[in-house]
Amino acid sequence: MDWSVLWWLMVALLVLAGLAGTVLPALPGVPLVFAGLLLGAWLTNFTAMGWATISIFALLTVLAQLVDFLAGAYGARYAGAGVRAFWGATIGAIVGIFFGIPGIILGPFLGAVIGELSGGNDWRSSGKAGLGAWLGLVLATAFKLSISFLMIGIFLLQLGWAE
Repeated sequence: MDWSVLWWLMVALLVLAGLAGTVLPALPGVPLVFAGLLLGAWLTNFTAMGWATISIFALLTVLAQLVDFLAGAYGARYAGAGVRAFWGATIGAIVGIFFGIPGIILGPFLGAVIGELSGGNDWRSSGKAGLGAWLGLVLATAFKLSISFLMIGIFLLQLGWAE
């Protein structure tokens, strides 16, 4: 039996799960994409993708995780939000998964607003904090998707599949 097909299927599943994870807050998106690409490099005995590229992908993965964490916090802070808005946005993003696309989009905003309201803030400042947290999340998601597709594109080019 040719096991390489199963290994490449595992590469594809890890990368697809990673792409889903760039949008869904419960999955570590970019690290899963990296893991899939690292497995793919291993399958080619690191001939298609060398250690320099792997090192760059590792740095991009760390950068994406850092931006993901800081963008939401910075967006909330920029809009005048407190710690409650940050945690509310995080909880709202996780709960939002269970409500499909509308929940994923609105969950962080509503969570931040509820977090700020629970701290005694008025509706206006709570809404502003929710908008800031939501914008931070959207920008972080766009950044993570960009990094993921960049890494996938470079990997496919180095394999010779995207020529």
